[in-house]
Amino acid sequence: MVHRDTEMTQTAPFPAQKPAPLPQSFYLRPTLDVAVDLLGKQLVRIESNGDLTTGIIHEVEAYIGEDDLGCHARSGRTLRNEAMWGPPGHAYVYFTYGMHWLLNAVTEAEGFPAAVLLRSVIPRNGIDRIRTRRKPQPDHLLTNGPAKICQAFAIDEAHNHASLYHPAGALTIRPGLAVDPAWIQTSARIGLNTVPEPWKSIAWRFFIPPQHLKN
Repeated sequence: MVHRDTEMTQTAPFPAQKPAPLPQSFYLRPTLDVAVDLLGKQLVRIESNGDLTTGIIHEVEAYIGEDDLGCHARSGRTLRNEAMWGPPGHAYVYFTYGMHWLLNAVTEAEGFPAAVLLRSVIPRNGIDRIRTRRKPQPDHLLTNGPAKICQAFAIDEAHNHASLYHPAGALTIRPGLAVDPAWIQTSARIGLNTVPEPWKSIAWRFFIPPQHLKN
C-alpha cells in the first residue's frame, strides 16, 4: 500500500491548448473500469480569472450501489447523496466531519448510485495557488488526500451536480498522461473501519505510485 505522505512532485505545466474534457460516455461504464481509467487523467479547475489549476489523478476509490455498505447510497436516496443517482459524468461533492469537502465523479446509468472518489492528485499547474490555499503545508502534503484536493482546487458545494465534461465548465477531467497497467496497484478502501465485510476489505482503491507519473 502506498504511504499517504508520498512526495508530490510537480510535473511539466499543462499545455496552453488544453485537450477537451473526457466525454460523458467515459463515465457511462462500470464503475471499476472508470476508476482504473481515471488514473493518469487530469483534474482541471478553471479559475475566475481564466488561469488553470490542474493535477494528475493517481489515487481513487470506487463506490457502487446500495448493496455496497461502504457507499453513501446504502441508506437510500437523500438530499446529501442525490447527485449519485444523477447523470454520469457529473460531480458528487459532499461535506464530511463538519469541515471537509470531497469530490467524486458519478458513474454508470442515471438512476443507479455509483461514483469514484478522487483521493490524491499530483499538482501540475497553479502550484502557487495550491500552496497559498494549503499553507502552511509542505509540498508533499498539498494534495495527497480527498479533502486536500478540494481545498487546493477551491472545490465546494457550488460544484455539486456540476458537469465534469462540459468544455466551458469550471471543473473538468481531461486526458493526461499515458499509464502502464503494470503501475496500477490496489488495496482496501481507506477509513471504512466500521463497515462489515466484504465491503471493508474489498480492493476497490486503485493507485499509481507518484514516481511513475513525473513526466
